[in-house]
Amino acid sequence: MTRFRPCIDLHDGRVKQIVGGSLTDEGFGLVTNFESDQPSSFYAGLYRRDRLRGGHVILLGPGNEAAAQEALAAYPGGLQVGGGLNAANAAAWLEAGASHVIVTSWLFSPEGRFLPDRLAELSAATGKDRLVIDLSCRRTPDGGWTVCMNRWQTFTDLTLTPQHLQQLAGSCAEFLVHAADVEGKCGGMDEALLPFLAEHSPIPVTYAGGARSLADLELAQNLTAGRVDVTIGSALDIFGGRGLRYAECVLWNQRDPLLSIT
Repeated sequence: MTRFRPCIDLHDGRVKQIVGGSLTDEGFGLVTNFESDQPSSFYAGLYRRDRLRGGHVILLGPGNEAAAQEALAAYPGGLQVGGGLNAANAAAWLEAGASHVIVTSWLFSPEGRFLPDRLAELSAATGKDRLVIDLSCRRTPDGGWTVCMNRWQTFTDLTLTPQHLQQLAGSCAEFLVHAADVEGKCGGMDEALLPFLAEHSPIPVTYAGGARSLADLELAQNLTAGRVDVTIGSALDIFGGRGLRYAECVLWNQRDPLLSIT
């Protein structure tokens, strides 16, 4: 069954929902859909109360470490954490309460060249069962997808292919895939990417980007035969959205009998 996965996106130490493609190093042109008055622990507490596991806390740039630690302390073992993760600090985040660490940019050179030795180093440091590889991507003119790093600003040399998914799966527990072109826009999901991931990923995968209603959870369920989970952010009422009530997502997940024993 496709499950709703919650999120806590942190920017400048605050919980925010932004349009992913607008995030740059310079900060110019940033489109913010929502900025919360509540601390990160408030949302972590909600997810803990409602037994929503496998959500992710994402640090969008520097200055978010304290807020991330606060969220993990509020829901130890229930949240994954990503953003600036590497072999040197991954263990500390696990000790701080993260169930898994999420990594993207550190697996690449500054120019975007994939560095398999770094993946091997990180997988050995965390154990593959506690590592999530973020394969967030953008569309390419040929209709495929290329993994992007550095807050989705830099194209890498790693394309999303069945072969690459098979190879990477041997070093991690899950994939997280933001469709960066539609992230934060509440304009609909990438309906080609979802079934591609369902068909070719040999391990659990969570999709994020563009989901805006309960109907989109149903659509993801149908497109992937329940093999891909979905994160929803900007559309949720708890993040200022109007398309979907958080309570509806909680009820959706309760349809899965396995959640009662996980």
